[in-house]
Order: sequence, then C-alpha cells, then structure tokens
Amino acid sequence: MNSGSAENRDLFPGALEMMILQILRRQPSHGYALVQHIRRTSKDLLQVEEGSLYPALQRMLKAGLVKTRWEVSPTGRRVRTYEITTRGAKHLDRELSNFERMLEGINLVLAPMKP
Repeated sequence: MNSGSAENRDLFPGALEMMILQILRRQPSHGYALVQHIRRTSKDLLQVEEGSLYPALQRMLKAGLVKTRWEVSPTGRRVRTYEITTRGAKHLDRELSNFERMLEGINLVLAPMKP
C-alpha cells in the first residue's frame, strides 16, 4: 500500500482488511473495484497494490470472513466477486470497536497539554 507522497508507508496491520470488509458490507465487489473504491474515496491518499489486496482477500477467504462467486462483468469478462459473510461482519464490528478505542487513546496522547 502506497501513500500519495513519494515515501512508501504501510497501513497498520488489519487496516486494509477493515476497509475491504466495510466496502463489501455495502455491496459485493471484485478486486479491481475494491482498489478503485479505496483510491477514489480516500481522494488518492491510499493506493492499494495487487500484491497487498489479493493476499489479504485470500487470508479473509481462509478465515471465512468473505466468500466468492464468479460473475460476468459488464464488459463480458469473468470476475471473481467477493462478499462479506456473517462471520466477517461480526469480525469487522469487533475490529472497528478496537480501532476506535485505539484512536481515542492516540488522540488523548497527542492532544496539546493543558496548562
């Protein structure tokens, strides 16, 4: 995963999976659509490479967080569409809760000290 700047920064562990599951919660998607959605909604701040996306999807498939089916795209190509499972939705809820608590703690530490 690359940032929009010249320096290469990875997201914290689990961030890509949370984003993928959140997108899939809204609607099933294929890999290229996931990449484009992340890029577009992050205003090009996040650019997911295939070398990061597909291994993450495979890990989530193995863990039962997502399932797949083959479909034909509007352009006539066969595409593998990913869909969140009930287990994946529960996992996402837990991870989002943990993330929000972590972010709250970080914000408290980074907040300007009061005199």
